[in-house]
Amino acid sequence: MNPKVSIQSSKGQMVFELFADKAAISVANFLNYVDAGLFDGSNFFRIVIESHPQTEDPVKIETIQGGLNIDHPDLMDSIPHESSEKSGLSHFRGSLSMARYEVGSANGSFFICFRDEPALDFGGARQPDGQGFAVFGQLLTGYDVLDALYDRAEEGEYLKSPVLIESIERIKI
Repeated sequence: MNPKVSIQSSKGQMVFELFADKAAISVANFLNYVDAGLFDGSNFFRIVIESHPQTEDPVKIETIQGGLNIDHPDLMDSIPHESSEKSGLSHFRGSLSMARYEVGSANGSFFICFRDEPALDFGGARQPDGQGFAVFGQLLTGYDVLDALYDRAEEGEYLKSPVLIESIERIKI
């Protein structure tokens, strides 16, 4: 049975199933941060929506990024990339995926899709390398919270007032 986690933010709770059977490396990485308590007290710090300017990229997406920023002192080693081609998973509304700059650079930052995002899959146009991002989970409950997070978008991608992630923990349901 795949593990499940609860993300409790200042906007409410979201529950995700993590696909350890299809994206074992990404799930193990995420759970290492969860089990160490490193996401507790972190935040959702970036909201990307189509109607606002996006970082020099012609392919527009809608996601929210959270976890640990690239300069956080508690980042663990980066992990190998698990593309959607390898996992068979795709970026749908509510998908949980590893953030990265280049292949093999994912570590303590993740994002959630506000809508279906095929441009983030293997072969998609968002990343010039064509490798896409590593999907490793799916939202089960808390779509209202996801929508409330979407409503927090500001003019720029990086939030001046980040949304607190109170805790992320494993749960049994």
